[in-house]
Amino acid sequence: METTNPITSSIQKKFYPASERGHVNFGWLDSHHSFSFGHWYHPDKTNFGALRVLNDDIVEPSMGFGTHPHQNMEIISIPLFGELAHKDSTGTNGIIKTGDVQIMSAGSGIQHSEFNHSSDKKVNFLQIWILPKVANIQPRYDQKTFSEAGRLNRFQTVVSPVDEEAVWINQDAYFSLATLEPSHTLSYKVHAPNQGIYVFLIQGKISTEGTKLERRDAVGLWGVDEYKIQADVKSELLVIEIPMK
Repeated sequence: METTNPITSSIQKKFYPASERGHVNFGWLDSHHSFSFGHWYHPDKTNFGALRVLNDDIVEPSMGFGTHPHQNMEIISIPLFGELAHKDSTGTNGIIKTGDVQIMSAGSGIQHSEFNHSSDKKVNFLQIWILPKVANIQPRYDQKTFSEAGRLNRFQTVVSPVDEEAVWINQDAYFSLATLEPSHTLSYKVHAPNQGIYVFLIQGKISTEGTKLERRDAVGLWGVDEYKIQADVKSELLVIEIPMK
């Protein structure tokens, strides 16, 4: 008689193939949307828990997003290659480079612009929006640089509401980067009940809880407190832990 592992059987998951992402190309911007955004809407892809937006943006040299407003959203930018020039109404004016993680708590209202800092090279960055825990807070900005060595075969926390080494977020959310060598396995344990994880594969091939992911695929997992991730080849991934309710 076959038995069922009660822990494994309670894992819930939703697969997000890279091929099913929304896609827009405005010439200066080539963007893939994991969730409904702007000109692209999909009724089954409006959010995963508190994760509202994950855009994979490529911006042409010297081009970008002019000054525009945001309110009550946690906005995270993670450059994968290239550099972004950022300016906002908090008085921040600087450059976000590969290896940096930037966050804005839009709170009661903020205006900002982002442009490719290079005149001859493209920039590729992940733009991620998280629904806030507390509305209408004072707008704030944070940015930190993280070493690649700090994520080799381990999770490197880059966004957290409690870890002083990470950038602070107005939500019970945690972002972790990892670079895994072939066949290496990591376990991710959530910080609290009713939290899920969204595993986004930047590049490589991995397996997690019975689902295989290739470049830019993602899977949402929830229902238990720990998940295993194994690399089939050298892989780079982002794990976003967020409240599911």
